[in-house]
Amino acid sequence: MITEYSLSGVKTKLLNIRPDERGFFTEAMRTDWVDLIDSEISQANVSHSFPGIVRAWHRHNRGQIDYFLVLKGAMKICAYEDETGKLVEIIGSEHKPTIIRIPGLYWHGTKTISDVPSLLLYFTNKLYEYSDPDEERRSWNDRSLIPQEINGNKDDIRVGQPWDWLYQPHK
Repeated sequence: MITEYSLSGVKTKLLNIRPDERGFFTEAMRTDWVDLIDSEISQANVSHSFPGIVRAWHRHNRGQIDYFLVLKGAMKICAYEDETGKLVEIIGSEHKPTIIRIPGLYWHGTKTISDVPSLLLYFTNKLYEYSDPDEERRSWNDRSLIPQEINGNKDDIRVGQPWDWLYQPHK
């Protein structure tokens, strides 16, 4: 099942876990998932982050799409569009394996929110070019990034405030 978000092209797909007495099996990526993947996968990467670590913000201006899969721990994964102020916030977790699709034109980043390190496997549709990287960056705590809605909700108490990766939930 595909879930679509308020930023065009941001999608999630809950993976089909097949448990047995040994553990479980799931397919992480298939080229026939045409409702999720609309171009070839060119590269796979692994990122390990300690609890509380924020890796943000960056975007890709040449058509890169990232597909995130949290293998260990839990992460908050966000995408933001300057023009509209829309922010999408998705929680990825080892307990609910999900592919999270983020078109690179959006500013995006992650925060490890588990009390154990996170392990992230991510696929891209473009190869990383060492001599000419397709990455534009801004600071993780850039105060000019001010959501006007979060996951389609304009009543979220964080709307209209500079985005704070360190905001404590359930205050």
